[in-house]
Amino acid sequence: MAGSQFTLFGKNHRIGSYILVIHLAVPVRLAFGKFQHGALFTLPEGDYLYTGSALGNGVSGSPLARRVLRHTTRSNSQPNHQIRESLFTCLFESHLTEERYITPSTKKLRWHIDYLLELPEAEISHIVLIRSPLRIEQKLAELLEQLKETSVIAPRLGAQDSRNSTHILKITNVKQMLKILDLAIPEMIKSEPSL
Repeated sequence: MAGSQFTLFGKNHRIGSYILVIHLAVPVRLAFGKFQHGALFTLPEGDYLYTGSALGNGVSGSPLARRVLRHTTRSNSQPNHQIRESLFTCLFESHLTEERYITPSTKKLRWHIDYLLELPEAEISHIVLIRSPLRIEQKLAELLEQLKETSVIAPRLGAQDSRNSTHILKITNVKQMLKILDLAIPEMIKSEPSL
């Protein structure tokens, strides 16, 4: 299911994987926390991708909803990402949460992506939500990295818990990527156990 801001795959699960599309309005120089000892990277304006997952720890709740809401929240009372309000409606209507509003906990910068998402020049423009218990985050990242529309900023960027993939990429054609995902993701999650 695709919309202007959200694309959803799978059903009946509140855990899964996700892809954030982030638009950077101007070029910036940015350190992704301690990545490569705090090295500064020059990021040109344009679109970027981040691949992640929220599979929970076996307890009930709404791990996927809480994770993407965390990403749409900025720390220190900065304005949140504009997509955040419509994300609440999407999460509730797609049964990823029973709550109409989830109060985020205080955000501390933890993951590489947090440093990009903190910038006022960066806005999340689209979110792909994959409702599935299968561990497909690395497969997704590897697929995206191989597309001619993407380029690597630095190997392993955004992949703190993975050895062989990069989870933050520059992308030149978001529409083409979404078309490719429309074909690839159903195949990735078709072996999902039935409820």
